Parts: sequence; structure tokens; C-alpha cells
Amino acid sequence: MKTYVLIPGAWSGGWIWQPVVAGLRGQGHAVYPMTLSGLGGRDADVSGIGLNTHVEDVLSVLLDNALRDVVLVAHGTSGVIAGIVADRAPELVAHTVYVEGFLPHHGRSVLQAFGSLYPDELRTIAENHGRWPAPDATVIGDGQGLTAEQAEWLASRMTDHPGRSLTEPVRLTSPLESRPAVYVVCSMEHFGGRLADDVEGMRSVPGWTFGYLATGLWPMLSAPEELVRLLDEVPVKHALLRSTPLPSRAAPLGNG
Repeated sequence: MKTYVLIPGAWSGGWIWQPVVAGLRGQGHAVYPMTLSGLGGRDADVSGIGLNTHVEDVLSVLLDNALRDVVLVAHGTSGVIAGIVADRAPELVAHTVYVEGFLPHHGRSVLQAFGSLYPDELRTIAENHGRWPAPDATVIGDGQGLTAEQAEWLASRMTDHPGRSLTEPVRLTSPLESRPAVYVVCSMEHFGGRLADDVEGMRSVPGWTFGYLATGLWPMLSAPEELVRLLDEVPVKHALLRSTPLPSRAAPLGNG
């Protein structure tokens, strides 16, 4: 039996993982889907929620449930959160899985990965009182392998994302290459098969492997059985690379 902690990406909560949770539990695994602070409802106060908050959310799940040898699965923007948690708590995280995930880079925020669009995204957050607006059903479903009903359902559940969590710089204490990971590529999301340069650069890194799904950006809805099979194959080989004390939720994580 393996232990999985599932971190949703931007705008979504633990509910998005429901088909995957059912599939993994059906294989006998322990599964902890989670919802990050500020994403449990549309009226939540997000003014005090930053990147540290979301990292501590994940650490709380690990520590409060006394979890070890965890397979940490992150979708989209939450790849950055998973990477930071694996960096801070290598004694607890055995493997990290990035499902079309953003990779963390020391000193860089999530939204800086948008390149020339970065100023526009910052302006959008400012105009929306510190929130990153969720996309509508048309944008969600465009070329992503979802039915119209799935796209409408997803859009109806999404919540505007706390902007600070996407604009604060990442702080890492060791290279991303030093921890084992699986990167899940969803082929419909990529024109010509080309991935982001930082992801392409991980292909030659020992301990990093790539999995492929013939679907779009929301595989937990469009291809849950295939995603479950891929996750079930993730090896649990402990990622302890250095001797550090167990983390505390009260300990500063160095973001900000």
C-alpha cells in the first residue's frame, strides 16, 4: 500500500480529484485529497494567503496524519507547492508527481513562468482585489478532452485563486534535480509535443521519469483511469538526501 497526498491546481479543491481518489483507494492505497487555504469557498478572505500558507497546508496534512513515504501529487500551479514541500520535508516525501505541473525555481514566482504575459497577469490580480480569476467553461474545455458537461461542471465549482500565492518568490534549500519525480505530460496541452524549457531540461536528470496521457489539462476528469494506473506505478523509494529535523508548521519556510 502507498500513501498519496493530492494537491489541486489553481482555482480548484480536493473535489477535483474524486475519480482518482476512488480509483487509488480501490487499489488499496491511502489517499488524502486536500483543498488549499482560500479555495474552500468564493467568499473566503484571501488577503493574508501567500505561498507559505499553501506550503504549510500541505505540511499540516503530512504532520497531523503522521504520514511518511508519501507520493505527493500536484496539478498545474501546485507543482511549485509540492516541490517546496519535498525540499523542506524530504524525510516525509518519497516521490513527487507533477501532473502538468509548474516546477519551482528559487527566487522566481509561479506567474513569472508566463514570461511576457506576466505583467498582464499581475494587473488582472490587482484589478480583481488580489484574486486570480477562474476561467469560464469555454476556456476550460477548449481542446482539453472534456465533454461540454464536464467543462460546465468544472467551471461551476472553481474559485478565484489567492493572488499572493502565485506572485511570491520560491525559496529552495537544495536543487530540484536532487529529488526523484515523475512528470506527467498531457499531450493535448502541447502543440508539436514541445514542453516548457525547464521541464524539457529535466529529461536527462537521474531519478526523473516522464509519463504520458493522451488527454488534456484536466486528466483527473478526462482520463481518471489512465491517471490512476500511472500513479499506481510510481515507485516509493525514499528521497532522503540529507539529514534534517522534521519540519514544524511554526517554522519559517523562507518565502517572502
